[in-house]
Amino acid sequence: MRWQGNRQSDQVEDQRGGRSARGPALAGGGIGLIVLVVVVMLMGGNPEQILQLIGQPPAGVEQPGDPAGGEVAATPENDEIKQFVATVLADTEDVWEEQFRLAGRSYQKPKLVLFTGNVKSACGFADSAMGPFYCPGDDKVYLDFSFFDELARRFDAPGDFAQAYVIAHEVGHHVQNLLGITDKVHRQKGELSEAEYNQLSVRLELQADFFAGVWAHHADRSRNLLEEGDVEEGLRAATAIGDDTLQKQARGYVVPDSFTHGTSAQRVRWFKKGLTTGDMSLGDTFSADEL
Repeated sequence: MRWQGNRQSDQVEDQRGGRSARGPALAGGGIGLIVLVVVVMLMGGNPEQILQLIGQPPAGVEQPGDPAGGEVAATPENDEIKQFVATVLADTEDVWEEQFRLAGRSYQKPKLVLFTGNVKSACGFADSAMGPFYCPGDDKVYLDFSFFDELARRFDAPGDFAQAYVIAHEVGHHVQNLLGITDKVHRQKGELSEAEYNQLSVRLELQADFFAGVWAHHADRSRNLLEEGDVEEGLRAATAIGDDTLQKQARGYVVPDSFTHGTSAQRVRWFKKGLTTGDMSLGDTFSADEL
């Protein structure tokens, strides 16, 4: 992936090494949420309890907006990763500003917060084990670099473009929020059964995958971003974090009604559709008869 030397975003907040709460930390909306849901199910718990706890920090713990501590000491390795993240974020800004302009809209840039361990957000407290996530309450993407190691080791999806796909997916959730799609889905939560709402959640996630593909399409056309093997890296990442793949790894079988992010095949299909077409209008996963 050709990213070195490109513009870096000034919307990155480095909270690594800041003060954090001890004990459980919960938040939702990110790629890593399905991992925690699977663990809860295996332990006999109800995944719905996770969602009910979102936005409810433990008693006596600082609230979002309290000052964070200092940054972690810079090393050549994490400095390069930070530069990579800032560059990918800048590239998403360039693509979505242009796409929104063509649609007669104004794009509002999201912040991207780097953290270690756990972090406070407007959506509640999040632990790094839950993976990257987007919080619509503060328009921020949250990322712990350790997820990139997890992506490579546990999910066998290494590579810089696999990492860029993860960032672009979360920015895709920001795009949905700006378009009012996120609110529309969340308002239906109390009106639907758990299985029905899970289906809406799947469509929301698949659309974010599609938007990640749209970003890659335009970034490559404008800046010759992709190198040989990059697309395969992205597809490997999309495959690795499908609900069916994760559930098979965790329990040996799948429960389709519990899917919240989509199967591996679905995630690959919608990412590829965005990548090949680059057309936002073709990403209406909510009206699609077949996912």
